[in-house]
Amino acid sequence: MKKKRKTRIPQEEYSYEQLREDRAYGFYWYNWLWQLVRPVLVLLCVLVVVVGVISSVWGEISERFIAPVDITDTTDIVFEVKSGNSLTRVANNLEAAGLVRNRSVFKYYADFMGYGQKIQAGTYILNRSMTIGEIADRLTAGDGTPLVRNITIIEGWTVEDIADYFVREGVIANREEMLSLCRTGSDFSAYYYIADAQKTRYAAERIYMLEGYLSPNTYEVYTSATIGDILKKLLSQTEAVFSDQWHDRMDDLDMTMDEVMTLASMIEKEAKTADFKKVSAIFHNRLNTGMTLGSDVTIKYVTGTNRMSLNSEDLKVNSRYNTYTYAGLPIGPICNPSKAAIEAALYPDESFVAEKYLYFCSKDPDTGELYFSKTLAEHEAAVKIYAPLWQAYDEKTGAK
Repeated sequence: MKKKRKTRIPQEEYSYEQLREDRAYGFYWYNWLWQLVRPVLVLLCVLVVVVGVISSVWGEISERFIAPVDITDTTDIVFEVKSGNSLTRVANNLEAAGLVRNRSVFKYYADFMGYGQKIQAGTYILNRSMTIGEIADRLTAGDGTPLVRNITIIEGWTVEDIADYFVREGVIANREEMLSLCRTGSDFSAYYYIADAQKTRYAAERIYMLEGYLSPNTYEVYTSATIGDILKKLLSQTEAVFSDQWHDRMDDLDMTMDEVMTLASMIEKEAKTADFKKVSAIFHNRLNTGMTLGSDVTIKYVTGTNRMSLNSEDLKVNSRYNTYTYAGLPIGPICNPSKAAIEAALYPDESFVAEKYLYFCSKDPDTGELYFSKTLAEHEAAVKIYAPLWQAYDEKTGAK
């Protein structure tokens, strides 16, 4: 079956009316499209104008207030933020140093970004090519120098030991700065126990008035703290350690705080913690019977020797710290005692007190084990046995 062919209307037969109708239809669609596109084109033109204006205004604002002071200048500038500086002070100093164009803009930027409370004290290396964002980031990251440090005071350290430690750790540059403060303690008389110690009979003969009161512990201190500030922190800890119960016990024993600290310092140097209360009992018994304490550690404090075997010249040293020649406690503490040593001074071993133990000596220099005796004869026999061990220990350690 053959397909029926469409009949094509000849061009000359295309009527004027049909042409007019087609043109009207095309104009309709053109008009509709223009109505749709025209607002978009107008909006784009407006946006181009607005962006241009904003860009121009922003460029002007940036040039005057925000941009780096000099993008080509990378010269290092040392800038310091001191402890306690406010954000306003930091912003003012930045502008004064020529590092930002406008202090207020930096302050508002730092506030808006939450940097205000994060800026750290320290010394920074900045330059004029840095943006305010880069400067703010640097100041909040810190300069690599910590704001605080930990210091650890070991039980039994003397004032001089602590001073040497502070020099090694870079806390102080010169040990004499600390030692001079510790000698009279005049800057610390507000602490009642220091004021009381300053009133004792032989206070002027003490080597260091603060000896015994720099409480052993680990402390967190500001790196910017002065040695005076640090000493106050150590002294305050002594007050915190010495409880009301201890004060009551001190009164029961008819002792002053200075006497307790002095006795505790001797116990600290004479024994290991396990024997603290036994050594305390012996010292209490000797004090109660009027005997001299005969403690080698008081001699060592004065002479500076670290020998276990003391000679006759050592024992005759002319000092009120010498408990061989002067009865009673020495005129002040000989180290900074631990809490355990203070407690032992207040609560001696009751059985040793009751059984009237009066002597002790080193049994093993390497372990610190002690030998306890009740009578002088027993003590002398023990010394005869163990003295060679002390001499050998001195030789082995090179003690002087």
